[in-house]
Amino acid sequence: MQELEKKFMRVDNGLSQEGEAVIAGYASLFDQPDQGGDCVRPGAFAKALKRLAAEGRQVKMLWQHDPAQPIGVWQDIREDARGLWVKGMLLPEVAQAREALALIQAGALDGLSIGYRTKRAHKAPDGQRHLLELDLWEVSLVTFPMLPTARLTPEQKAAEMALGQLAETLRQARDVMRADRR
Repeated sequence: MQELEKKFMRVDNGLSQEGEAVIAGYASLFDQPDQGGDCVRPGAFAKALKRLAAEGRQVKMLWQHDPAQPIGVWQDIREDARGLWVKGMLLPEVAQAREALALIQAGALDGLSIGYRTKRAHKAPDGQRHLLELDLWEVSLVTFPMLPTARLTPEQKAAEMALGQLAETLRQARDVMRADRR
């Protein structure tokens, strides 16, 4: 059986050539306690990301942690000095993805949140739990992230908003051209 080939072409407006909305941001930031008192440590995702890559699997992009609502695909997930950085695209064929994009463009949605299973952790004397190794399952777009600083990047939100305005202008121009043909 022949393996499917995936190709993506990037352009500066935040969309792929096919018109999918590209989003990016930090889904987790290291050494910042979340609202439940958990603190992800650098390297916590390394084994899981390596294993997923070796198995040819991807971390899922979900809507509000609902496994019945995948809304896109994460194309790039990696740890850097700050945390877990993600970049992916919302799929325009999925109704909830279109709604998510509208919410992002309006500034009503910008949260990211991780779904995982804890593999290794330890409790600090102050009661805070330090997460040392996580089995990452999914990264969701959410209204209220458990880690308040886990957000889409501001540049991305601005690009998406400008893109929404451009899309509306193009729709209006198309309607005018159709009307002129009649």
